Amino acid sequence: MNPLPLHRKMFRLIPVLFIVITGVAYAACAPPKSPAPTPTPTVAPTASPRYLDPNAPIEERVADLLARMTLDEKIGQMTQAERSAIDADVTAIARYGIGSILSGGGSAPSPNTPEAWADMYDRYQKQALSTRLGIPLIYGIDAVHGHNNVRGAVVFPHNIGLGATRDPQLAEEIGRITALEVAGTGIDWTFSPCVAVPQDERWGRTYEGFSEDPELVATMAVALIRGYQGDDLSSSTTILATAKHYVGDGGTAYGTGVRGGLDQGDMRVDEATLRRIHLAPYVAAVDAGVGSIMASFSSWNGQKMHGNRYLLTDVLRGELGFRGLVVSDWQAIDQLPGDYRSDVKTAINAGIDMVMVPYDYVAFINTLRQLVNDGEVPMERIDEAVGRILWAKFALGLFERPYTDRTLTSRIGAPEHREVARRAVRQSLVLLRNENNLLPLPKNLNRIVVAGLHADNLGYQCGGWTITWQGGSGDITEGTTILQAIRNAVSAGTKVDYAPDGTGASGADVGIVVVGETPYAEFEGDRHDLTLSPDDLRTIQNVKAAGVPVVVILITGRPLIIEPELENWDALLVAWLPGTEGQGVADVLFGDYAPTGKLPYTWPRTMEQIPINIGDSDYDPLFPYGFGLSYPGR
Repeated sequence: MNPLPLHRKMFRLIPVLFIVITGVAYAACAPPKSPAPTPTPTVAPTASPRYLDPNAPIEERVADLLARMTLDEKIGQMTQAERSAIDADVTAIARYGIGSILSGGGSAPSPNTPEAWADMYDRYQKQALSTRLGIPLIYGIDAVHGHNNVRGAVVFPHNIGLGATRDPQLAEEIGRITALEVAGTGIDWTFSPCVAVPQDERWGRTYEGFSEDPELVATMAVALIRGYQGDDLSSSTTILATAKHYVGDGGTAYGTGVRGGLDQGDMRVDEATLRRIHLAPYVAAVDAGVGSIMASFSSWNGQKMHGNRYLLTDVLRGELGFRGLVVSDWQAIDQLPGDYRSDVKTAINAGIDMVMVPYDYVAFINTLRQLVNDGEVPMERIDEAVGRILWAKFALGLFERPYTDRTLTSRIGAPEHREVARRAVRQSLVLLRNENNLLPLPKNLNRIVVAGLHADNLGYQCGGWTITWQGGSGDITEGTTILQAIRNAVSAGTKVDYAPDGTGASGADVGIVVVGETPYAEFEGDRHDLTLSPDDLRTIQNVKAAGVPVVVILITGRPLIIEPELENWDALLVAWLPGTEGQGVADVLFGDYAPTGKLPYTWPRTMEQIPINIGDSDYDPLFPYGFGLSYPGR
């Protein structure tokens, strides 16, 4: 049985159990109004503390441990610092009692190997366990399409591709494999799945959303959560999931975000729209037992989510019944109005339990301590937050097995994992055009010309959030490019030439042109123009001018504006951001499998149509939501 539903019942009991076990109310534990650390609470000596008993109910373990903690130890648990800030002085973990560490995008040990990650995790954990109460760390990471920060891990298609598969069982399997590979580096918490419902393709995080349709988003997100957390969260192969970013990050208005884009912008809709489109996937995630939720950078009608008590506490806690932990986004409390003291006070009182303060963790700890001592943050709010964090650690079994299970480390990037990723790639492909049934291609053609800079670039194929935050170019990790996949698939006598700019295609049986977007993440990907680049268009034209049939494969994190060019292409296959297993593209190109993917987003005709979504009164797309061809007779 999944232990997460018990979480809801447990937190209703914590205050009572806490009083029963300790004999004092929360208020009696409040520290003196002084910046000095509070004294260690007095607890009756026992042969073995209840919180260390693995057979005791989690709610009793939490209450017992809370009763033993000082204010400083509690605030330490609410603090999440970045790996790069800690690595220079790992003793800071013990000195401040830090409860969590994260790796931001691209924050990795050197060398970037699974073994080095595991060594780093265990080194940090050793510091945490050396503290008075021995509370283990929980380590968070953006494993959003596989364990994508780790070189050699399998990288799955981004969520936009998974949405195109319409296959929740596949998504659950991907979650299970990702959890195993993440656990193989010791890490126990992923900031995934993203349950945004993107409404405007100009947003740089569109590919992180499964679909413009909240129902499909909910279905796929729940499947990933089941895969990550499994039936037993204490298993060595499961990790804590995070639904993000609460709430409405996919509905912000263009021009209100970073650099005049959409990211971290303002969602200007009424509450009925917020609930119908953007809140719906969170209802499903909470019902599925998701262990954590990350608050959004964005605002709702001018109010920052990190300070919105109505949505974070009244709706999420009271109405939806969520009892997991709420974590802030990267330095996000700094965006609240007012000075730093006001930021901390507002965020904690609104309902943030753990604060991601990558570099300023000392300032956060000192500020929150003073706020509690001055009575501006209630001790009850601190105990609620810490209780939720401790619950996650107990549920994950970290007190019993705090270090990396090294038997899992060698399974990172395993062939069987790559086979699942390959299957995900071929199921995610969407065939939008196939004139004269050009596809599938025979494997025994005399000569194939492959063109486009994306054909032999693993970094472009994987997109953002791969090894680094923004992604990269070239062999940034291990995998198979589309060019390599084509060469692997054809018969021995077929010649495959690669012409990046598309020249020299005369005499070929077919030209396969792989073009599209270069990697980006978050606000760096906000765009006001979604047309193909002039270089990509020139490459396609060079192949077309040679008089050979043209197959265009798009590598993209969103629909692009292609209507003026589409009639010149014989076939169009959308591969999204397929990840490391390019062989899945060749599987469909050459007919080993027929295309089954369906558009998870409406495909616009022009930039003027954006935003365009199913249900619009003037809905007239180039390709409607759910469109996707297959092969004749298949």
